Amino acid sequence: MKKTQNLLRDISLTSAPFDGIICIGGEDWWYHNRGHFDFQIMRRLAKTWPVLFINSLGVRVPSLSDKRVFAQKIARKIQSLGRGINHVENGFWVYSPFSVPGQTGQSLSNWALGAQIKFAARRIGIKNPLLWVHCPAGAGLIDQLSPRFTVLQRTDRFEAFPEGDPDLLGRQISFLKDKADLVIYAAPHLMNEERDQVRSSLLVTHGVDIETFVKAGNDGSAKPDDIKALERAWLREHPGRARPKRIGFIGGLDAHTFDPELFLKVAAELDDFQFVLVGGSSLPEDWCTLSNVKMLGRKPYDEIAAYMAAMDVLIMPWNQSEWIKACNPIKLKEYLAVGRPVVTRDFAALEPWRAFVSIAEDAPNFSRAIANAAQSPFDATRARDAV
Repeated sequence: MKKTQNLLRDISLTSAPFDGIICIGGEDWWYHNRGHFDFQIMRRLAKTWPVLFINSLGVRVPSLSDKRVFAQKIARKIQSLGRGINHVENGFWVYSPFSVPGQTGQSLSNWALGAQIKFAARRIGIKNPLLWVHCPAGAGLIDQLSPRFTVLQRTDRFEAFPEGDPDLLGRQISFLKDKADLVIYAAPHLMNEERDQVRSSLLVTHGVDIETFVKAGNDGSAKPDDIKALERAWLREHPGRARPKRIGFIGGLDAHTFDPELFLKVAAELDDFQFVLVGGSSLPEDWCTLSNVKMLGRKPYDEIAAYMAAMDVLIMPWNQSEWIKACNPIKLKEYLAVGRPVVTRDFAALEPWRAFVSIAEDAPNFSRAIANAAQSPFDATRARDAV
């Protein structure tokens, strides 16, 4: 974080100065996990400069194939639009302009997008912005906003998003890489892969609020109410028996990251364990009907550490998509900071952390790794020191 802040301060002092940051975010502040990279970075930069965070412009039109998910996304968008310009903390402001995702939608709404953002920026005193782009749909704003500098946050391989338009996203990202004064990466392998495609690059790996997660991991009594309810229900149904080992996944259940097939095989194999899923889901409602799987839904980010701490083993059953291959999930550091054993599928950004996790690629080995982790001692101090 200090590396980013010092670099931006140097830019502001030695060149044409900017008076604030407009961030085209990849998420919606009112809905998504507050641990996301752009949220964390912008909240800290807002202690030095005013920051206008633009909620995600979207990279696709929601599909009607799942009416429940479609309705949820439309309702969230309408709710977000109705909030106007919100001052959250320090110099951090959040705004949701009207925009329509997808190629056709952008051609209809982009003519007014820059004007909306300029108006909001001027309301909070930003006239000569540094433009920070995470969502590729912000590519067209470089010409509209005339920023002093442009930073591309390349922490996700958006063109691998399965529900987006890969041609459109590919063009937008190529344009951004060409125009950006600086490209910030969180995954070393992705930065190395694209080093020759960008003007300047900087590696800033995810941070974690270490004190919060360590405290939650050490305080075994501070369990969330619905975890306590699961324990009471188990005791009623199985009087005199100890509760089963609790295996947790905390995060979004989305097709481009989570592997339902792997998870279902593992949960069916370990039917004497209890699996707890904490996070929103865009999977079909009936994707899992196993009795030993409990889905608790989305929780506020402030409560996430307590849910992680309530697990005996934490898992990352990733799929093998191009998105996952390019990612560097903050979840890994949160899991290790809370001090619980971790079982995961392999991915490139795992390289510095292999000594602290169990890696398994298929369901039999994943199940075996969970069973072993549940009954083996885990050196939480060593893992936390590494984080």
